Amino acid sequence: MAHSADVTAVPPAFGIYVHVPFCATRCGYCDFNTYTASELAGDAASPDGWLAAARKEIALAARTVGDRTVDTVFVGGGTPSLLGADRLSAVLAAIRSELPVAPDCEVTTESNPESTSPAFFERLRAGGYTRVSLGMQSAAPHVLAVLDRTHTPGRAVAAAREARAAGFGHVNLDLIYATPGETDDDLRRSADAVLEAGVDHVSAYSLIVEDGTALARRVRRGELPAPDDDVAAARYEILDRRLHEAGLRWYEVSNWSSPGAECRHNLGYWRDGDWWGVGPGAHSHLAGSRWWNVKHPARWAGLLAADASPEAGREELTAAQQHTERVMLRLRLADGMPLDLLDGGGRAAAGRAVAEGLLEAGAHAAGRAVLTGRGRLLADRVVTDLLLAEDEPVGAPR
Repeated sequence: MAHSADVTAVPPAFGIYVHVPFCATRCGYCDFNTYTASELAGDAASPDGWLAAARKEIALAARTVGDRTVDTVFVGGGTPSLLGADRLSAVLAAIRSELPVAPDCEVTTESNPESTSPAFFERLRAGGYTRVSLGMQSAAPHVLAVLDRTHTPGRAVAAAREARAAGFGHVNLDLIYATPGETDDDLRRSADAVLEAGVDHVSAYSLIVEDGTALARRVRRGELPAPDDDVAAARYEILDRRLHEAGLRWYEVSNWSSPGAECRHNLGYWRDGDWWGVGPGAHSHLAGSRWWNVKHPARWAGLLAADASPEAGREELTAAQQHTERVMLRLRLADGMPLDLLDGGGRAAAGRAVAEGLLEAGAHAAGRAVLTGRGRLLADRVVTDLLLAEDEPVGAPR
């Protein structure tokens, strides 16, 4: 399989992802590697124990990557705001002490609106953070109840305003749509609340029922209907239209922003960047190698305390795997991908996708594959069609 490489002499972006595993309560839809206080015991699994171990892993990263400049930092979870602004600032200080950090480094933390305050945002901003991402999910109380979210609907909007007042130029709100019981008007009101908050970035995801979650058990027992794909598609279109009218443009299938407010850290994932994942269960990627840490916070911290690697597993990506991921991720972006990433069969499939209204005709004529509005709703299918068509003889019957 021959493909022309979509690379330049510029080294890929390098980010640090920091995973905070703590949550006050467990949301019914979440299957992330998170733990409530009652599920953890011992100093190694406490916030201070986590911070000590994070410092050790940051030092390990520095020994491994050398003088690689950090372009972005993203603290996620879990609920990073439960650590408090001082510990979050200490994480960033540890990164700066061990690694060169770009002067314009984007530094983001996720936060739960209920564990933030004006003072929290002010201390966070003083600590060097440049961007905040807040979990809102919905403005409808009954939707939040289905999701087991503990914050009140208005708190996320208030928190976003507090972050902006503290000097954060970039604030994101997360939404979840197509929750059982949600109506079109519920989503419209949620979108309006987001826009009233004055944020410059919105991430929105269709609810997925993950195996092993409380939500999955409720659906299995018949207490709640399973999310409907057609409803989810209609809700996506409602949201996209409302955000577009307000000047927020999609730049990735599930993300919208004002011009220049795109999340650079996530763009690093989608554009072949490298990153080091600090924390229990965190994943890393460097030059085609991908590895992941042990999941339990106490086990992760214990290994680092013993000067051992917390790595649980590793894989070396083949050229074919890297190509598949490049097509899958690049096609989700508003600027799409160059058609010459594909071989003849793939380019022929791209032409068919244009005819079906799934790829933009103008972009295709200019040598790029860019999803249409309908194509975004069927992005996984488009990716599959392009990849399956590769290495087929051009013009072969389908």
